[in-house]
Amino acid sequence: MATVQMNLTKLRCPQPILKITAKSIEMKPGDVLEATADCPTFENDVRTWCEKVGKALIFLQKNADGVFHCKIQF
Repeated sequence: MATVQMNLTKLRCPQPILKITAKSIEMKPGDVLEATADCPTFENDVRTWCEKVGKALIFLQKNADGVFHCKIQF
């Protein structure tokens, strides 16, 4: 089981989700993707993506600077 980190800050919709989708091809069952993003639509986008592709969004939080941190389990 691996943990992969992605810095998606300074990217705007749809780039963060497109990059997560591209990385998902390399992920194996049980792997965790930790992503950081500051796109204003990221929270809704990542929730919708996880629901559509059947992945578990195990953590999502926005800090005081407006940066989202999430963990997705594959």
